Parts: sequence; C-alpha cells; structure tokens
Amino acid sequence: MTLNPVHVIGGGLAGSEAAWALANAGVPVVLHEMRPVRMTPAHKTASFAELVCSNSFRSDDWENNAVGLLHAEMRRANSLILRAGDAHQVPAGSALAVDRDGFSAAVTAALTAHPLITIAREEIAGLPPEDWDSVIVATGPLTSPALAEAVKSLTGEEELAFFDALAPIVHHETIDFSVAWKQSRYDKAGPAGDTAAYVNCPLNKEEYNAFVDALLAGEKTEFRDWEKDTPYFEGCLPIEVMAERGRETLRFGPMKPVGLDDPRTGRWPYAVVQLRQDNALGTLFNIVGFQTKLKHGAQTEIFRMIPGLQNAQFARLGGIHRNTFLNSPKLLDATLRMKAAPRLRFAGQVTGVEGYVESAAIGLLAGKFAAAERRESPLPAPPVTTALGALLAHVTAGHLPGEKGSFQPMNVNFGLLPPLAEDPVVDADGKRLKGADKGRARKQVMARRAIRDIEAWLGAPPRVAAE
Repeated sequence: MTLNPVHVIGGGLAGSEAAWALANAGVPVVLHEMRPVRMTPAHKTASFAELVCSNSFRSDDWENNAVGLLHAEMRRANSLILRAGDAHQVPAGSALAVDRDGFSAAVTAALTAHPLITIAREEIAGLPPEDWDSVIVATGPLTSPALAEAVKSLTGEEELAFFDALAPIVHHETIDFSVAWKQSRYDKAGPAGDTAAYVNCPLNKEEYNAFVDALLAGEKTEFRDWEKDTPYFEGCLPIEVMAERGRETLRFGPMKPVGLDDPRTGRWPYAVVQLRQDNALGTLFNIVGFQTKLKHGAQTEIFRMIPGLQNAQFARLGGIHRNTFLNSPKLLDATLRMKAAPRLRFAGQVTGVEGYVESAAIGLLAGKFAAAERRESPLPAPPVTTALGALLAHVTAGHLPGEKGSFQPMNVNFGLLPPLAEDPVVDADGKRLKGADKGRARKQVMARRAIRDIEAWLGAPPRVAAE
C-alpha cells in the first residue's frame, strides 16, 4: 500500500522522535528543519536534536523517579532519543547525561539514513499548504514568528503564550495540615460550590519578615541572551521583584491574609501563602502568585520557611522564561490534533511540557498517533497509569480549567499519575513502612504498575527485571 507522507515541522527532540516513530511504522515522512537556512538565537548547529541547554536527561532511576520511569517506557517504545542517549552516555551518577555532539550526530545519522524519511531544509512560514493532510508541528520554544502568527490566527490571541510564568507545585501529601488549613477567602463558594478550595499557610510578622529577607537575598537566575526581551507583566511579576518594591507589597498582594481565619487562633494571620489545586486528581497544588527567578536550590530552601511547607516535596519549581506554548487542554484533542484544524498535530514543548525527555515523549506519541491514523488503525491513548499517558493527559485533559493563563508547562512527576487504590504498608520483609520509606515504596509500586500497563499498551513482552 502506498501511503502519502506525513510532514513533521521541526527537527528538535520532539520532531526527531515523531519522524522516527512514523518511519518505523512504515509511514513516509518529510522532516522540515529550517536550520541552517535560518538559525535561531539559541542553536549553534544544523544537527537534529541539538541540545541547547543542559546535556542531562535527568534521573534514570525508573523505580523512584518519574523521569526515569518515562525513560524506561520510551525505551520500550523504540525511542530514538533514548537509543542515542544510551549510546553516548557520559558519567553522571544515576542520571542519564550525554555527549551532546555525539548524541545529536547519532540522531541526525539515524534520521538521514532511514529510507522512509526525506529531509527538507526549509522554513515553513505560516500555515502548511492545504494539501498536506497530516502535519506534526514540533517547533519548540523558539517557533518562528511567521508560524506562531499563523497558529494564533487559528486559535486566537489568548490561546498562545510566549513566556512561562511558573509557580512552584507541591505534592499535596507533603503539606503539614497541623499548620495549614483549607478555606476560600471569606468562605466564598467557587463554581463547584466549594468553600474550601485553597490551602492556606499562615505567617506571623516575624516569619513574614524573615521570608521577605530571604527572597531579597536569594540567588536569582538571569535571562539567557535570547530571552532578554521576555516581558514582566504586572499580573505575573516574580515574587522577589514584588518584594523589592516594598516590604509590605507581598502582604497586600499574593500573601494578603484577609478573609482567612486561622483555626488555631480564630483570627486572620499577619500574612498567608495560598495553594490552589493544580490537577484533576487533587495530588498537586500550586503556590498562588509565586512565579520566580530564584535559582532552584534557593527556592527549595526559602519556600520551606513557609509554615506548613517545611517538609514540602516539589513536583515543579518556579521560573519565568521565554517559551511559545499552546493552551493545549482547550485546543488539542486526545491524540494531539488541533480541534479547529485536525490535519495539524502538535508535539514537544509547544504543547505545554517542560524538559528534553518530556518533549521527546510527546513527539513519540504524536508520531504513533499520526502513523495509526495514516494506516487507518486508530490507536488509543496510553493508560493514565503510565508516565507517557499521564503526561499526555496533563497536556490534553488533566488540567483543571481556571482563570486565563492557568495552564502552564510541566515536567513529568508521580503526582500526574492516579494514586494507588491502597498504599503499601509493609516492605518485602514484612516490616511496617513509615515516613520516607512509605513514599519510596509507593513510587515503586506505581512504577511497576506503569511498566506493566505500558507493555500491555505496546503489546511488548514484559521485562521489568531487565531494567
């Protein structure tokens, strides 16, 4: 059977993975990459899957770390990015770090050699031609202005963002509710009738002043050269910038305590940090209004100064940086097609994921979905109990609807996966689990469940013990 090609726009991690998935499913691909015809401010070469920042794919520990679990699932799904990463690994402890030049060269060689992949070195300015009936757009955080404008014409001005304003996200189970409590301001009911929609962490005057001092002294990251035109919007100011405007600014901004009664005193605290549910499962809560340019180490130390968050585990830390991404839960269907133009699929960072591996994972899924569609054999989404399925669900359906701009990019983490029906209570030797050991055991059971479910989805033979 002769199949029409699928066009993939963008030769980064997601586009490379999508093209590989398509070609290995027997579907011809035209892979369009504008470099070196037109370079971006961040890239230095014309190689596919060039790593423009770190050379690390983060933890490779599949049993205890969600990104390691994603690695394991992608290896089972014949990921080109993981294959090249494993072949060009450099020492990095339990992390998977790569020789960036060798890695990109391996991806480039594999794509160039595949008989079903045609490389087109050209910029796609504007929407792809109408006769391209299946297109994967994987143009990353530096989507060309012409293409971004074309996408905006389909989606509307409000549905395409050009920067991340990321607030930290906390695992709900690590919040100390002997200090924190749930209440909406003035007990006002939300659309669902909930009068306790927020988690509230109270600070007295001394705690508040110590927190502000730490914010002002904390080490900040700087914008990269190609990000320096990233704007600060008044509604998304970093908390440390607000603190610089005056010691009381935060107390009259995101930390205002009005309408919130501390159950321990019956009174309003001096200041309050609020957290809002971030996913449909209720496992993740974001710190409201806490976008920041603090370095990650400083964030962990400073945010644990907040009463109730002293033992917090973070699914994501905050940040502000340039990025082009869609309001994907509103715009994309379950197979990453744009609802307003189903011939277009999106993949990678433009869909609202963070990280090299997450971007590649969404590319892999986009390629599999497009291949199944081309071969007229529809493919269901991977189970949400898997890292691949949970990441896809975050992009397409798992985020709670909220105010404008509430959807923000996310790294994979165990909080995106549905919880276990029952947490493990004893270890392999029958000893009762508690504290950190209980959390580790929970992750390991979730990881084994994920591997079992992804193998069933892929139709692959089980090999958990071989990881």
